[in-house]
Amino acid sequence: MDPIEQFKDDARSGRIDPDRLVELIATLQRELQAAKQRNVELEQRIAELEKQQAASSGAAKLDQAFSMREEEKRQEARGKKKPKRKVKGKRGRVPTAAKVAQAKRSEDIYPQGVDPSACWHSHTRPVWRLEDGRAVLIAYRIFRGPNNQYGQIPGVLGRSEFGLEVVVSIAYQIYVLGLSFDKVCLLLYFFLHLKLRKSQADALLHQLACCWHDQFDVLCVLLANSLVVHADETSWSLASVWVFLSEKARLLLFGVHKDAATLQEVLDPATFAGIVISDDAAVYGNFTAAQKCWAHLLRKAIKLTLQDPHNEEYRQFTDRLLAIYHQACRVQRDGRLGDQGRARKVKELEEQIFELCGARWLENLPVLEGLKNDYRLLVNEIMRLMLARELFTFVTAKPVTQPNGTTQAIAGTNNEAERTLRNPAEARKTGRTSKTPRGARRQTIVTSVLESLRLYLTSFTLPDVIAEVQGWLKRGRSCFEELLEKLGLSRPEQSILEIILPIPSG
Repeated sequence: MDPIEQFKDDARSGRIDPDRLVELIATLQRELQAAKQRNVELEQRIAELEKQQAASSGAAKLDQAFSMREEEKRQEARGKKKPKRKVKGKRGRVPTAAKVAQAKRSEDIYPQGVDPSACWHSHTRPVWRLEDGRAVLIAYRIFRGPNNQYGQIPGVLGRSEFGLEVVVSIAYQIYVLGLSFDKVCLLLYFFLHLKLRKSQADALLHQLACCWHDQFDVLCVLLANSLVVHADETSWSLASVWVFLSEKARLLLFGVHKDAATLQEVLDPATFAGIVISDDAAVYGNFTAAQKCWAHLLRKAIKLTLQDPHNEEYRQFTDRLLAIYHQACRVQRDGRLGDQGRARKVKELEEQIFELCGARWLENLPVLEGLKNDYRLLVNEIMRLMLARELFTFVTAKPVTQPNGTTQAIAGTNNEAERTLRNPAEARKTGRTSKTPRGARRQTIVTSVLESLRLYLTSFTLPDVIAEVQGWLKRGRSCFEELLEKLGLSRPEQSILEIILPIPSG
């Protein structure tokens, strides 16, 4: 008889010896352990064969970089000397005398308010300027007057050899348009015939950020005293990039953490009295007045119809929700309505929301599976926002006026903030972001000032920006500081940038 059948027969008749049963169990355990060990060995062997096959076919994925530079580093680690590079032509700093000799013309710069006859020539500084769409080298003859007064070259930061228009042009192309340093240097030479190295462009941006550091703190105060703020964020190479857009300031914070502590420093929910337009993230949940983004809600509803196109309930829900939003936009634009009329219309819109979502919301369903749960969550979210009065705030809110005189209606979506984050998100995907806190701080300052200038200039072009910034040097204060003084506000005691994005010591 077969041993297994014999064991079954003994088990039925109750003739199983306990010692025999223990021995059988021990044998099965040894066999099982041996089988597991064999499976592990076979899996390892299969993985090795797959790697060998991929290597022979050229499709292997390497964990290490295989560029020439990385290979040279590995050779140096093995003790091989790095080959010396042949230097082509003369390298190093070009003497000032040689630059002056190449200048197109020279100009005399005297101290302001000092008789030229009482001054004497001190030194000559060559500066690249933009004139008639071309880079021009000008030799400025600096004169010194009594009491050691020097002439100041207009539109030049410190001892820079490049005019402010060159620096702002570089900053705009790199930080606003999102071009790389290499492309900017190529564009400057192609269009303006200005030769510039990446290291020079980097140094000029650092100088500009140092000059505008105080302006960033002013913008933070103006933002905290705005009427409406759009807020959004996305991941970045260092933590996140967070954008705040208001009618008085536009801040882009690179390399900061997306948490309540950062938000409290920039836009404290306990003190901010304006309207915050954002998505439904928890970090924005404590503001007094809020408008949640309709685009986020509509995208979730549309996604349901695309994932299950044959579900008639999803289609009717999406069509009705979209119609309610369009109706709210028409009510906002209707100039015949006053405050009471709009408030009455908002109540009607809220009743339509309850009619659309109330029945399913009152069912208080537990967690479901798949799209049914997504639908349940969307209905609950819409009802929660409606009860919190965060769906139709934009309908009754007053339009805001920017410093340049432009009037903007309050939006029901957060699309403006999302569009502003598009370039930083693309730079993150392609690896063209700052890798250090210093670079993140520099980009934060320069980008925020440039973007905020859009609100103060009737035409945002390079000549207009340069005229405005040069006016700061003459007046001793910026347009941001003038608005700050007009509103009776004061600067923060400590720089906000030092709190939310400090430079690591050492």
